Amino acid sequence: MTVGELVSDEALARWLPFRGLTGTEPGALPMYCLPHAGGAASAFRVWQRKLPGVAVQPVQPPGRESRHKEPPYLRMAPLVSDLADVVLADVELSAAGRRYTLYGHSLGAIVAFELVREIRRRGGPEPVHLFVSGSDAPHVTYESGPPVGGMSRPELVALLRGLGGTPEWLLNDPEALDMVLPSVQADFTVKETYVYQEEPPLDVPISALCGETDPRVSPVKLARWVDQTAREFLLHGFDGGHFAVFEQAQRTHRILAEALRPWV
Repeated sequence: MTVGELVSDEALARWLPFRGLTGTEPGALPMYCLPHAGGAASAFRVWQRKLPGVAVQPVQPPGRESRHKEPPYLRMAPLVSDLADVVLADVELSAAGRRYTLYGHSLGAIVAFELVREIRRRGGPEPVHLFVSGSDAPHVTYESGPPVGGMSRPELVALLRGLGGTPEWLLNDPEALDMVLPSVQADFTVKETYVYQEEPPLDVPISALCGETDPRVSPVKLARWVDQTAREFLLHGFDGGHFAVFEQAQRTHRILAEALRPWV
């Protein structure tokens, strides 16, 4: 039985809510996009149809948007294991010849990295490129200050406001916060309990992107992503903060398109 047969169409639709709606030609290279802590598939929805030859597939973790009634993950290992099932199943069903790429922002960058390592352990096809943004390298990252998982609501709101990227109307709406904050705290718990384990570097090119005034990312530690690949490493700085890659989406798309040119 193949991986594709083990993962139901219903499960694929939950994890990849815009699957089949990419608006790209058959055989386009799938790009699975993993959101930041508390983020959702909608963060990458507007990227669809922006990259010729690439089928942007925003990933929807449980606990938000269309999956808000499902409990979010609290640890990295089960999240990555379930994601590997989904990605391998979708890749198997795609017309791109088992080729794909991954993009992860902030927490999503670490999840994407661990996802590649899990797929490698299973002997599955590794991505043609790994894109990471808004995150220190996994072997040097750490969370300073009080654990976000234990913060009060005012502390969480202040954190989100400082990072940017969250609409002010949402931060001032108690009912909206009731929907959003549990996934934020759960995702930060995933990050804060994450323990990096030494493994050989990936045989996958890595591009790292980051806002140069990002309050949660050290430029020196961002550059250490180079240690995690035995292939090409590219570093791209943006004017701006934690969500600069979304605020300057056109430049981000140019960087992605150039890196993927040999594959599309």
